[in-house]
Amino acid sequence: MKNFRNKYYFLRHGRNIHQTELKHICYGWPEDTVPCMLDEVGIKEVTVSGTELKDKNIDLIYSSDILRTKQTSEIVASILGIDKIYYDERLRDMNWGIFSEGPKSKVYEYYEDKDLMNDGVPEGECWNGLKERAVAALKDIDDKYEKKNILIVTHGDVVLLLEAYLNDWDFDETWKQKENVIKTGEWRKFN
Repeated sequence: MKNFRNKYYFLRHGRNIHQTELKHICYGWPEDTVPCMLDEVGIKEVTVSGTELKDKNIDLIYSSDILRTKQTSEIVASILGIDKIYYDERLRDMNWGIFSEGPKSKVYEYYEDKDLMNDGVPEGECWNGLKERAVAALKDIDDKYEKKNILIVTHGDVVLLLEAYLNDWDFDETWKQKENVIKTGEWRKFN
C-alpha cells in the first residue's frame, strides 16, 4: 500500500439513468447528450453516504467535473457544511471515444482481440490512460495538503484503478476486483 500525507475517502456518484434503462449504453464524453442526472435513488444513496461521512471530519472535496459527480459532491458538501468543491477533469470516467453513447456490446467486440489495459479505443483511452490521469490527480492533491481528510467524488472505474494503484495490483488482480467495484453512492476509506 502506498503512503500518502492525507487520508482519502472515495465516493462513487449516485445512481443515474446509466444504471437503469441505459445500462447497456456507454457514457458520453465528456457528458451525455441527454444530461445524465442522479435519479431519486441516486439522491438518496449519496444523502445516506453524506450522513455517514459526517463523523469523518472531511476537510476538502475534490470531484470529477461531470454532472452526476457534481450533483453528488454538492449534496454531500451541503450535508458536511463544506462551501467549496474542487473540480478536476482528470477524475472523469473512461473516455469511450467512438463508442461514447453507443452500445457496450460494440466495446466488448472491439476488445475481443485487444488489451483493455493498454489498447485505447479510437478517439478515446485505455485503462492505463485513465489510471495515469487519476493517479496524477491524486498525487497533485496529496502534494498540496498535509494531514487532511479528503473526499474524492468520482466514477466506478476511476475508484477501481486508484485501488489498483494503491494496492499494487496487476491487471489480473484488478480485473478480478472488478466484481467488487464500488457501488453507486457508496464510499470507501483508503489509507
